[in-house]
Amino acid sequence: MADVVLNLRDERPIWTIPAWAVGEIAGAIPSSWILHIASGPADGSGDGGGSPPPEVLDALQGAKIYFGFGVPPSVLEVGRGTLRWVHSAAAGVGSSLQEAMRASEVRFTNSAGIHGPPIAETVLAMLLHFVRGLDFAVAAQARGTWDTEPFLSAETPVREIAGMTVGILGYGGIGREIACRVGALGAHVLGLCRAERGGDVDEIGVELLHGKAGLDRLVAESEALVVAAPLTAETRGVLSAERIRAIPKGALLINVSRGALVDEEALVAALRDGHLRGAGLDVFATEPLPVDHPLWNLPNVLLTPHTAAVSRGFWRRETDLILENLRRFLAGESLINEVDRVRGY
Repeated sequence: MADVVLNLRDERPIWTIPAWAVGEIAGAIPSSWILHIASGPADGSGDGGGSPPPEVLDALQGAKIYFGFGVPPSVLEVGRGTLRWVHSAAAGVGSSLQEAMRASEVRFTNSAGIHGPPIAETVLAMLLHFVRGLDFAVAAQARGTWDTEPFLSAETPVREIAGMTVGILGYGGIGREIACRVGALGAHVLGLCRAERGGDVDEIGVELLHGKAGLDRLVAESEALVVAAPLTAETRGVLSAERIRAIPKGALLINVSRGALVDEEALVAALRDGHLRGAGLDVFATEPLPVDHPLWNLPNVLLTPHTAAVSRGFWRRETDLILENLRRFLAGESLINEVDRVRGY
C-alpha cells in the first residue's frame, strides 16, 4: 500500500519523467510515506486520462496523492475515502472533468502555464514564418527556383512584427508568455481576459479586453490572432465562420489551444480565397489530422502535429510545480493551479 502514486512514465520518451525528477519528489515526501512509481508506460497524449493499468490501481488503494497524465474516474473510484489530492501533468483537463471528478471533493491541480515558454516560442516561429515570407522561400526551394517576386512585388505581405497588432484570445499563462515575446519585437498586443482586471493596460503593456465587446474588437483589429484559450463550453466554436470573416483581410491565425475552438471548414475557405494571409496550426478538430484533409495541401498553412509544447525544459518546471505544491499540501496551504471544476480550467 502506497501513500503517493507516481504514474508519469509516458510511452513517449520526451514526456517520461526522468530519474532525477523522481528522486527530488521522493526526497520531498515524509520519510514515513511510501512512494509507488509505476513501472509501465502511461498515455499522456491529449489531456491524458486513459485508465491506468492494474498495477497503478492496486497501488492507489489507501493512497493520499496521485500524480498522472489526466485523472480518469477509475483513479477516484479506487482512491475513494483516502485520496486527498490528484495532479495532472497535462495542462488541459477536458478528459478529467467527468461526472466523478465534478462530484469529488479531492483537490485537483493541473500543469497550466508549465508549457508556456515553448508554446510561446512556437507561436513566434509561426508568426515569423509568414511575416518574413519564409513560406515563399520554402515553396521556391521545393521547386528549385530562385523566386524573388513574392518578396519584391508592390503588394508583398512580407513585413515586420514591429508595428503589427497581435491579438491573444485567452490571455492566461501561455498568452502572457506570447505577449512578452511579440511585445519585445515591437508589436501592439491585445489580450482577451476571462474576467475584468484593474486598468486598461497591464504591467507588460498589453491592452486588456473583456467580454463579447472585447472579443469583437480583438477579432476586428488583430493582424495576427493567436488562439490560446482553454477548451470549455463557452469557448467551443468561438471562432465561428462569421468571426473568421471579421478578422482583417490579410491577417494571420495561429492556434495552439484546441482545434474545437475554430470552425475548421470556415478557416479552410478563408485560407483558400485569400481572406487570411496564412495560418499556423498545432491543433485540429480531429487528431491525427485525416490524410485527406484539405489543410495538408494549402500553401499558406504551417502545420505541426500537436507538438508546440515539446521542450527539454518541461520536467524542470513541472518538478518545481510538484515540489512547491507538495510543500503546500503538507503545510495545509492553498495549492497552485487548483482547477475550477465549474469553469473547466
